[in-house]
Amino acid sequence: MVNRGQELELVIEDLAFGGKGIARMKDEKGAFVLFVQNTFPGQRVLAKVNKKRKKHAECKLVKVLERSPQEVDISYQEISGAPYIHVPPKLQEEGKKKVTLDVYKRLGDLQKMDELFDEFISSPDHFNYRNKMEYSFSCIEHDIETDEELDDAFALGFKHRGTWWKVESLNKASGLFDEEWENFLKEFRLFLEKTGLPAWHPPKKEGFFRHIVVRKSFHEDKLLINLVTSSQGIKKFDLASVGAFLQEKMGDRIAGFQHTVNDNVADRAKIENGNWTLVFGKDHVIETLNGLQFEISMESFFQTNPKSAERLYNKAMDYVFEGEKNLKGKAVMDLFCGTGTIGQLLSQRAGDVEIVGVDIVDEAIEDAKRNAKRNKIDNISFYAADVGKFLKQYPDYIGKIDTIVLDPPRAGIAPKTLLKVIALGASRIVYISCNPSTQARDIKTLEEHGYSSKKISLVDQFPHTSHIEAVALFEKS
Repeated sequence: MVNRGQELELVIEDLAFGGKGIARMKDEKGAFVLFVQNTFPGQRVLAKVNKKRKKHAECKLVKVLERSPQEVDISYQEISGAPYIHVPPKLQEEGKKKVTLDVYKRLGDLQKMDELFDEFISSPDHFNYRNKMEYSFSCIEHDIETDEELDDAFALGFKHRGTWWKVESLNKASGLFDEEWENFLKEFRLFLEKTGLPAWHPPKKEGFFRHIVVRKSFHEDKLLINLVTSSQGIKKFDLASVGAFLQEKMGDRIAGFQHTVNDNVADRAKIENGNWTLVFGKDHVIETLNGLQFEISMESFFQTNPKSAERLYNKAMDYVFEGEKNLKGKAVMDLFCGTGTIGQLLSQRAGDVEIVGVDIVDEAIEDAKRNAKRNKIDNISFYAADVGKFLKQYPDYIGKIDTIVLDPPRAGIAPKTLLKVIALGASRIVYISCNPSTQARDIKTLEEHGYSSKKISLVDQFPHTSHIEAVALFEKS
């Protein structure tokens, strides 16, 4: 008998979409399936039952007791954000491909998925691929050596799996971000601890040091650092000495150092909500995609794995121009355009095509315009608008939008918004998704409104995690 809250030792037999390992057992009613997040076939794990249903249960991973025979040793510190770092990249990719294609068959009713599937695009780098990382401070530490909770500590690193209050200090590189920076982080932690100001206490919502956020430019090989604190005891804080220490230890690798004061007591207070000061350097870095330059500030949205994003966007552009499609005199809409990355890459490939970038966020559109100016691109227009009202606001585009590139946020596109996209009347839709399960759901809606699925590719943007991105081509029948 399985009960909610119960801890069980399980052997993972198979893999389901979203990084859920599958274990099986029998009770008095017959076969019973248990899904355990962030596990891999062959592992023996300790799992806690979160939800119980009639024939299955959802479980939280407590601890890996024994690794799968397929896993390998690594030289990096294990973190909860990279559950598959012991799994060879080829096996990770095979697992992602299998479970994701199954999702399209099940949720999208694409029984001809084998015919539609185009290719699996690997990340160029499997390690140190991220361009942004956020580290948390906490005075409650989970000691990774003793597996104990330590109070009155000064921890800096990542949240302990399944908790919001405990932090595991990062003592060496995680394998996901810049190796030099992460190997220096322990030294930086010890320096900050000597200030005598406390790390944040999440349950009590008090303390001084809260987060460190770091952005990296692969193009410049430089780091933009943001130290986030509260204002509690700030008069005792010598910010200049922290800046001097960073410059001494990291030198020219630091593009800029910011200090943000944020008294929002939310567990994960948005970094951009505070008042920030530029201590030294610049408030942005420059990244390149296909030779185009993009200015990225601490608040900007930009793909986390830029080298893999380049491959993703190139595949999307291949779909836009599939079959030598002639778009002269027509318009291509980059919807949810953010900072205008896709639109500018499209403009680079086809200078005689009008590109229209649309996003509801004003600040993103301002970033997009600035980046287009930097790249000397003039056949692109950006509009801060709601997709449902776009044609009413800009009637000149009625009947002119031939192709739409759709790149919604992780939550996916709302059903009503998708209907508004369909109402724009494009003959071709290229749909980029960071959640194939929501894209699979949307395929049914697109097909009900006269679009046919033509091709789907998968792109691995996040090695060592369960995340996978997809890009799909749809054409009006």
